[in-house]
Amino acid sequence: MKAISPLKASIFKVFFFLVMILCITSCRKINPIENSLRNQAFSMTEKEETEAFFFIKTANASKSIISKSQIAQQKSSDAIVQELSKRIEIQENLILDEITKMATVKLIVITEINATHKRDLYNLIDANGTEFNDVYLNTMKDALNSQIELFETISRETNDKTILEIVLRYLPEQYKLLRETERIRIQNV
Repeated sequence: MKAISPLKASIFKVFFFLVMILCITSCRKINPIENSLRNQAFSMTEKEETEAFFFIKTANASKSIISKSQIAQQKSSDAIVQELSKRIEIQENLILDEITKMATVKLIVITEINATHKRDLYNLIDANGTEFNDVYLNTMKDALNSQIELFETISRETNDKTILEIVLRYLPEQYKLLRETERIRIQNV
């Protein structure tokens, strides 16, 4: 076996090092067309941001309302409140399913970004008896109002046909549930 002289070995190392540097620097250069495509792929228009915000906010609101309604079905001793909470849960599950499907088609990932509704959940869990019905109906009134405002806002800010169809399909029922919640709340006072 023949040994490589130290001079040849060091020349080989330097040559190898230079080749590696050239490869790395050439890989870093991005074709202007490729760079333009990358910027277009990751940039969002204001309309897309508004719609993504709508999907996330609506999904989180629906999840919150569903959780509160499930607690009401378990804890409320009033059959009318239990029936109302069941109808609200069914309606919110329909909204959540529809929003999730649309978000998936638009490649929007729905994550829970706002956990403020957890305080309301704790208040519901801690409430007992007639106090529970009052707390539930008040939080549900506020939650439905917020969701209605969200639907109305997106209907003014977008011209996306599928979003507008969802708003037109579910907004009247949301108003109906809100009116019924307020009516039952006033009767319980």
